[in-house]
Amino acid sequence: MLKSYFNDEKGGQNINMFAFEGWWISDFKSFINQEKAVLNIDAVEETELLMISLEDYEKMMLEIPVMDRYFRILYQNSLVTKDYRLIASNSYTAEEKYLELAQKNPEMIKRIPHNLIASFLGLAPETVSRIRKKLLLKNQL
Repeated sequence: MLKSYFNDEKGGQNINMFAFEGWWISDFKSFINQEKAVLNIDAVEETELLMISLEDYEKMMLEIPVMDRYFRILYQNSLVTKDYRLIASNSYTAEEKYLELAQKNPEMIKRIPHNLIASFLGLAPETVSRIRKKLLLKNQL
């Protein structure tokens, strides 16, 4: 599993994406424009990577139409996901953000350390701990 993030001016790590087995992850603007990356990518768990150069990527898109379609669908899904994440970020309470993530991506909740989930949701780690405690108490009633 990988994480994509940027560091803010205060040195805080702001995670914008996690990538599980079989997923693609990059600073796509940097990749396409061949410029310095803004996003960092680190392994959260032991990882085996496959990498592709821009030249090979472009060649693959031209020579293998099914890959062109595959990536177009990936980009469409990514855009939709980011749009809805932005909506949630701007309009959901902290608990609603956590609950939505837990419902849509239960594997993330199980595999990713809670401080990284907090960063991904734009919350303080203490807030995520309080939410988790509250939800655990509710489930025990």
